[in-house]
Amino acid sequence: MAGQETGARIEALLDELAQQAGPEARDTADELVRSLVEFYGEGLERAVRLLGAAPHGADPLAVLTADELVSDLLILHDLHPEDTATRVGRALDKVRPYLGSHAGDVEVAGLDLEAADGPTLRLRLRGSCDGCPSSTQTVRWTIEEAVARIAPEVAHIEVEGVTEEEAQPALLQILPHPPDDAPAAAGPPERADGEARWYLLGPGALPSGESSTGVTEVSGRALLLVRLPGRLLAYRDRCPVCAASLAPAVLDGESLRCAECAATFDVHRAGRGDRAHLEPVPLLEEDGEVRVALPGELLGAGP
Repeated sequence: MAGQETGARIEALLDELAQQAGPEARDTADELVRSLVEFYGEGLERAVRLLGAAPHGADPLAVLTADELVSDLLILHDLHPEDTATRVGRALDKVRPYLGSHAGDVEVAGLDLEAADGPTLRLRLRGSCDGCPSSTQTVRWTIEEAVARIAPEVAHIEVEGVTEEEAQPALLQILPHPPDDAPAAAGPPERADGEARWYLLGPGALPSGESSTGVTEVSGRALLLVRLPGRLLAYRDRCPVCAASLAPAVLDGESLRCAECAATFDVHRAGRGDRAHLEPVPLLEEDGEVRVALPGELLGAGP
């Protein structure tokens, strides 16, 4: 169908909707059409710009799929050169350095593209979190975010998590919001609004040097960033023992010592300490960008 014919058909359908459901429904439909046009328009603009700036001999598909929006459009129309399983694998490769900081790893246990509720990915979490609920939660959110950015067609993610304190695997369900029938007290604290809010950190917020720390503010909350060789980690800037800021804390290898109470924490193992546990913050580092997620309970917490 030619573009002019398609436009006329859309206009006719909008008029029909207005007659059947009233002017408010027509206004909503008009807004939906405008949003879709803007979405596809931005995707086309990026595709043209990316291909025009691509070096001679570059693979056009590789150039296009490197852009998240264009990649999403290709996935939406089943034009992406990589299948779902391949992209899921790439997503998990991106989070493995983060999982390593929680002494764990993840592997694919199954991928059901024909599931009744939409494509479902089943993962197996190995040795993560050391039994810490907040560490378990940050691992889940980080996996969810990485998969959503690279394989957005995956509707559900189920994780079999095994911790040191569990004899049998426990099934963890990663969802964009808590289930309607979820018990209020089940599991670790959920986000206040059901969604982790991800923020991009500017280069000036990152600590310099291979083994260094720095405190930055994100959405009104102070975060401690710890740079280890080949790895960047984030924690809430609060000693869980004395509640002091960790800005003046001393980093010795992978051990962080609070300057106020001398409590020590293993930053490589998700902030584990003898008396308490640091509060880890989800962090993704990819393509030169660093993003952190603030859970709802942290956004609403006190200093």
